[in-house]
Amino acid sequence: MGTWQWAAGLVAGPASPQDLIAARTQMALSLGWHIVLACLGVGMPTLMVLIEWRGLRTGDEAYRRLALQWAKAIGVLFAAGAVSGTILSFELGLLWPAMMGMYGQVIGLPFAAEGIAFFIEAIFLGIYLYTWNRVPPKAHLFAGLAVAFSGALSAFLVVCANAWMNTPVGFAVAGGRVRQVSPWRAMFNPAVPHEVLHMIVAAFMVTGFLVAGVYAVGLLRGGTDRRHRLGFIVPFTLAAAFTPVQIVVGDYAGKSIHELQPAKLAAAEALFRTQAGAPLSVGGFVSGDRLHYSIEIPKALSVLAGGSFDTVVQGLDQVPRADRAPVAIVHLAFDLMVAMAFALLLLSAWFAWSWWRRRDLPRSRWFLRFAALSGVAAVVATEAGWTVTEVGRQPWTVYGHMRTADAVNPAPGLWVGFALVLLVYLVLTVVILYVLRLLRTERPVAPQEPEELPEAKAR
Repeated sequence: MGTWQWAAGLVAGPASPQDLIAARTQMALSLGWHIVLACLGVGMPTLMVLIEWRGLRTGDEAYRRLALQWAKAIGVLFAAGAVSGTILSFELGLLWPAMMGMYGQVIGLPFAAEGIAFFIEAIFLGIYLYTWNRVPPKAHLFAGLAVAFSGALSAFLVVCANAWMNTPVGFAVAGGRVRQVSPWRAMFNPAVPHEVLHMIVAAFMVTGFLVAGVYAVGLLRGGTDRRHRLGFIVPFTLAAAFTPVQIVVGDYAGKSIHELQPAKLAAAEALFRTQAGAPLSVGGFVSGDRLHYSIEIPKALSVLAGGSFDTVVQGLDQVPRADRAPVAIVHLAFDLMVAMAFALLLLSAWFAWSWWRRRDLPRSRWFLRFAALSGVAAVVATEAGWTVTEVGRQPWTVYGHMRTADAVNPAPGLWVGFALVLLVYLVLTVVILYVLRLLRTERPVAPQEPEELPEAKAR
């Protein structure tokens, strides 16, 4: 019996609505928790390498001390990410057996390659942590670059798999079987460019603002030493530089979604009527088939979607009710994502203006207060963006091919699994925050040269 046949037999009986909600909630929890670590896994190694390179170039030991402290934090986060990533891999098979049984051969390539990237990252992170001053500086820096590259590669591969769920290609279905499988075409599907760009840029923003926020709190409490200033300025500058880039990437993503998933764009904007010159709706709440109390910017959605005031934007009137995403949730998440992005853009502009004028941070303590919250805002924007991506695809797990209700495991008692996973994440969160707090209060020691062997001393 083929895998797809086994999966079809496994889901012969439909899951109860309660178990479907449990499976979706568990997956949302796991993805929402893991995505923060995934962002840090992309951005923090880059920060680490950047600041170590700066230390080697200037000879300033403060940079290398900070790089060592951040490397220890990366080790903690990497271990936690390994746990949550393992949970996610099991959840794909346990919660969604029909999808993996039928389409696993189509989308297995990026998952397999991601496993290789994960082990490369683990190996070079170990080398980086344990070879301070035991190898030449350039070799040590290369190990850090390998960590940064493999972390970004892992994110790229996972996003490729997610993009395929939004624009599934690389296969044909005949007689209930998947045929003519092209794993490379499936991996590099049409949604990959905008999803990967959006995610990688978001990762640098989340990392930069989160790390800078920690040091902003320290500056507010009177930490005026060089470590606090460097710990704030370097990551905040990185995040601020990527913020306007994300606005441009978001525009590109909007145009791509208009072409590839018009129903998702209609849900994000709560556009119920197909029209040319469609307005961009900001705020408001959805009731029935109407958006109430929103602020409309005339024709702006048509410009966002097609670059023209006369672009026709498909509304939800062209989508059967059974195929519509939960409009209220998607629209709220989209507005929240955009609001956080522009708030961070204003904060970045404030920082850039002050640095251009005085080569220093803004003197107002309100800047540091907002900077301390910027990491939270970046995380909220990322979570909201993933909500648009995932909930906006509903009711499909594989867009246009398999519904979420048909993909879920019909076994009863999925709420028990959800409760256990929730407990695991609560414990992990407490442990991570505790250990990171210890690292934050630890005074980093300058890396020392290894002690000479007795034979060398005798010579």
